[in-house]
This record gives sequence, C-alpha cells and structure tokens, in this order.
Amino acid sequence: MGRVIVQQWISVDGFVAGPGGEADVFAAVEDFSASEAHNLALLDSVGEILLGRRTYEAFVAFWPTVHDEPMAGPVNTIPKTVCSTTLTRAPWGEHAPAAIVPDAVAHVRSRRDSQKGDTIVWGSVRLMRSLLEAGEVDLLELFVAPVALGAGTPLLGHDDHPVTLRVAETESWPGDVIRTRYAVRAGRG
Repeated sequence: MGRVIVQQWISVDGFVAGPGGEADVFAAVEDFSASEAHNLALLDSVGEILLGRRTYEAFVAFWPTVHDEPMAGPVNTIPKTVCSTTLTRAPWGEHAPAAIVPDAVAHVRSRRDSQKGDTIVWGSVRLMRSLLEAGEVDLLELFVAPVALGAGTPLLGHDDHPVTLRVAETESWPGDVIRTRYAVRAGRG
C-alpha cells in the first residue's frame, strides 16, 4: 500500500471547525486555487478516498452533482470507502458506490500490503484521530487558514495522545494560506 495521507483545513489556533462548523475555517479563505491544484496533482497517486460518515454525507451531496469543478472527475471516480457502523449503503450519484467498513484501523491494516496507491483522508476528524492513535497515518497535511477562531473542534481531542511530527515540506499559498506536510513519526509523542 502507498501512504495514508490525512488532510485537514485548520485555523491558526488549531481548530478544524469553529462554533459554526467547518464553514468558519473555510470562510477565511479567499482563494482555493492552490489547494485545488495541489490536490489535483496528488490525486494521481491516490488509490482510495477514505471518509467518515459525516464527511461522506457532505461530499456525496456535492461532488457527484458537479461537472465544472476540475477535481470532480478524480473525486467521483477514485474508489471510496466510508467508515460507518450505521450506513448500509453509500451511493455516489451515477458513479460506483463507496464501500462501507465498520473499523477504519482494521481496514487500513488489512490493505497495507496489497493496495496500490495512496489512501487520502479528508476531514473525518474522528476517523483521523483513530488512525493517528493506531499509528496508521504516514503524512498529516495541514492547510492553515488565516483565521483564529478561539473555540470549536480541535485537531486532537483532550483525551488524545500527543503525536510526534517532522516537517516534510511547507509552502505559502495565495490568500495567506500555509500548507505544511508532516511525516508522522512512529510511536506516540
């Protein structure tokens, strides 16, 4: 298997969502062109999109319905897996449905030696936290929006263990966004 790459949009004070939800982070971003170009290039190496149930529900309401977005083609055609204990099916518009697994950690571990391409996790905070806790994330890529929210959903929860990271690359994007990719070091911080 390739790498497990987790991407999160985040505020400068560490929140993936503010009191009003993810829109609080995204509202501070004036220009998404660099993140779109970055992800279009990245998706060439992705063999699976892994999503939590809530992120799946938000994505399926948007991506299968758009055709003029450059990322729509890859997002709609790359195989998707949803981690859920409540869904019984996960349609994706006119495209192949997503597979459903109850345990993301077991799923990733079962595919480590056989999957071709990287697995990307977008959003899906609980899923991300469980993969980090289990040592199953290779790269954590943060897109830092130019906003401090003061409250909301933190990247890690109060009971999560520290995660030791090493900066692999970083760059500034238009609209005052900073992209930093971290390699996740083995073991807990």
